[in-house]
Amino acid sequence: MRYLFFTNTPAHVHLYKHAVATLRERGHDVLVLARDYTCTLDLLEWYDLPYEVYGYCDTSKGSLLSRLPAHYLRAIRRARRFDPDLVFGMGGYAAHTGALLRTPTVLLIDSEPASFDHTVSTPFARAILTPNTFRKDLGEDHYVFPGLKECAYLHPEVYEPNPSVRDRLGVGEAEPYVLLRLNAFGSQHDVGKDGISSEQCRRLVERLSDDATVLVSDEGNDVDLTGLPARSFDLHPALMHDALAEATLLVADTQTMVTEAALLGTPAVRSNSFVGDADMGNFVALENRGLIHNVARFDALRDRATAVLRDEGVDEAWQRRRHDYLAETINLTDLLVDVATARGRVDDIDTVRQFDQPATDDPNAPVGVGSD
Repeated sequence: MRYLFFTNTPAHVHLYKHAVATLRERGHDVLVLARDYTCTLDLLEWYDLPYEVYGYCDTSKGSLLSRLPAHYLRAIRRARRFDPDLVFGMGGYAAHTGALLRTPTVLLIDSEPASFDHTVSTPFARAILTPNTFRKDLGEDHYVFPGLKECAYLHPEVYEPNPSVRDRLGVGEAEPYVLLRLNAFGSQHDVGKDGISSEQCRRLVERLSDDATVLVSDEGNDVDLTGLPARSFDLHPALMHDALAEATLLVADTQTMVTEAALLGTPAVRSNSFVGDADMGNFVALENRGLIHNVARFDALRDRATAVLRDEGVDEAWQRRRHDYLAETINLTDLLVDVATARGRVDDIDTVRQFDQPATDDPNAPVGVGSD
């Protein structure tokens, strides 16, 4: 069979990389259609995945919207030339390409606020997969699995941390370090959202550097670290998960890396304008399990991060909670391969069930525009 995967962000590469490799090992033809966005292409090269680029955008909010027509045109042309039997993706690009090619599509969605994207993409999907923490009904083809999308690449069955990353980072074997991750807020689902400002970043570094080495990963390259007791995270992005697994703490205004920290047992404090009553179900669930902290105000972020960093019992507590949580999840890569083999028909797959939570009907819910 012939399978087409859309990877529009670095997180999408990680989501599908093991499924792509497994399907190719089984003799199937696989193509990844990629958007040249931040380090997406670097990761595809690192993992030696077969890909073609359908477009570029930078991290500014207007960059993607201005390029959408050209992106769609090139994606559809390349997909038609490949002639897939099944399409995988996370939003409009995959759904609309599949519809125009009359090819069944499987969407994997984990962001409830992306109302507009759900509206324009889900009607064209054969199956819609979401984590079981998802709190919004996406229709009769909506199925849930136990775990999070990051279980495709950080579940213990597919990932083992490499502590030698400390040598690459230049930190000692027992040296505590904090990863400070700053989002560029340039994706569709980030429109109208914000996180830690440059000035707040400087104040965080000054506070956290009293107790640990601070490494800053700034997706938008907006923060000037000159004169600050911190340095940039400068390893290949494929090594980020190893660095995150060894970190003492993650402080972030991004989404995916906070979830990744939880699955690795690294304490994480998250702060951005998604936090609040309408927050996504996965972050609510992870906080309820004691694996992350969600805070809206900067002062609360700084104080909570300091408290976690100075708590001597954190490592043992987080690893115990991680173990308990992961025992309830699946290796999502196995599910993706099963779904591919079944050509997107998931009714007979044991690890998924139809969505059965009450539908949400909140007129004040935020309207995002998706995971693409």
